[in-house]
Amino acid sequence: MRPFFTGEAIKTELLVVWLEKHGIPAVEEPVDPEADDDGDLSRPMRVLVAAAEFERAQRLFFEEREDEL
Repeated sequence: MRPFFTGEAIKTELLVVWLEKHGIPAVEEPVDPEADDDGDLSRPMRVLVAAAEFERAQRLFFEEREDEL
């Protein structure tokens, strides 16, 4: 697994669902594994994707899409 994105839990949860809808397996993990999981949606989290899917995930997430204009 390769780190793809780091941000607030609310954003990483949405990103994991979005990636999975595009057929890219993804998992979330806390940036600080020692921190309590108190349900705080602003806690820092990291999204990991399989190394083989990393470039595809980057293209889907970061490239501009002309068909959306």
